[in-house]
Amino acid sequence: VQLQASGGGLVQAGDSLRLSCAASGLPFSTYGMGWFRQAPGKEREFVATINSSNRRTDYADSVKGRFTISRDNAKNTMYLQMNNLKPEDTAVYYCAARYGFDYHFWGQGTQVTVSS
Repeated sequence: VQLQASGGGLVQAGDSLRLSCAASGLPFSTYGMGWFRQAPGKEREFVATINSSNRRTDYADSVKGRFTISRDNAKNTMYLQMNNLKPEDTAVYYCAARYGFDYHFWGQGTQVTVSS
């Protein structure tokens, strides 16, 4: 199983980025997917999740209204559209795949840096 996160970069506050997570080696359409992030000196935190089939989504309060998670099962890819980025969004962003409530597989992470 491989989860490849990409799309990170250095942006200014208020800018947008779209992260992608390409999955292989698993039946993607049967797995829920999620995004997590870890800032320097902080624990990893939940950002957003999307169910496998009914597309139900959930977000951390800190990103609600600014971030949108989506998936394209035909492309085995998940996305995170991040708008109105803030310096506190700076972190390494990880994608993960879950079956049920447990996340079984993790990607390598992509760095997002937001300057003020």
